[in-house]
Amino acid sequence: MGSGDITMLAVSALRPGQDVVGVFACTRKDRLMTRTGSPYLALELRDRTGAVPARAFQNADALAGRFERGDVVRVRGKVERFRDEVVLELVEIARVSESEGVDPARFLPTAYRDLDELDGFLEHLAGEVYDAGYQRLLRGLLDDVTLRAAWRRAPCSRNGHHAYLGGLLEHTVAVATLALDTCQLHMGLNRDLLLTAALVHDLGRTREFTYGAEIGLTDEGRLLGHLVIGEQMLTARSSGLDQPRRLGLLHCVLCHHGPGSAPGGKFGSLEALALYRVNALDASIKSALEHGLGA
Repeated sequence: MGSGDITMLAVSALRPGQDVVGVFACTRKDRLMTRTGSPYLALELRDRTGAVPARAFQNADALAGRFERGDVVRVRGKVERFRDEVVLELVEIARVSESEGVDPARFLPTAYRDLDELDGFLEHLAGEVYDAGYQRLLRGLLDDVTLRAAWRRAPCSRNGHHAYLGGLLEHTVAVATLALDTCQLHMGLNRDLLLTAALVHDLGRTREFTYGAEIGLTDEGRLLGHLVIGEQMLTARSSGLDQPRRLGLLHCVLCHHGPGSAPGGKFGSLEALALYRVNALDASIKSALEHGLGA
């Protein structure tokens, strides 16, 4: 699909009369019929600046086979006005392949806070762990370039708290900061265990989501969930920990949503209780800020 002299435009910049080629997220796809009985496609296209309805009347069925709802698509067409609404009349549309490396941040909500700054806080908090075994575990995680990129990109949820790219990193830093403060107030807590657990409690989120037109779920995320994924990731990387340290850490991670997920329905350590509380504190306040007190 060549662009020629056609201008690449964001949704917010579309004006009637413009010829446009662009890359957008397809968030609605319906096959409808005209009054004369001919099929056409009714779509919604979106980027970070907004959404625009789009239609394809020519070769509708052939075009429909080139993409699905939820895909990132490249389109060519003309901006028209229909019933006082800007509409894209399309002549070409096709799925953008993953190999083209389109950044999902163009279509998905992203963190307001600076991710480089949050990365720095993550490093600083990991440096506050002094136990040699937990130090090695954290260093191995933070030095994994692929994991680090996923940690920086992932949200915490699809529709709940921190439901945007970078949300996981923001939440992790917040929970670990609260955990460190809690240890300063309650000296009887195992500081290294609680802080390490806070830093890795949502590690499974890094493999839970897919990114395209919308935030979706991987097969792992759909079938296992982030608690099980996180347990598997930590188990695979914690061979250097003795059993008490490994079990203590895994117990905290598996119980951070509450005692219901703990064997016997209760916490087995003060650190597991503390992690549950500080995690819930950050999640509930963030949910209220984003969605209101009734959320």
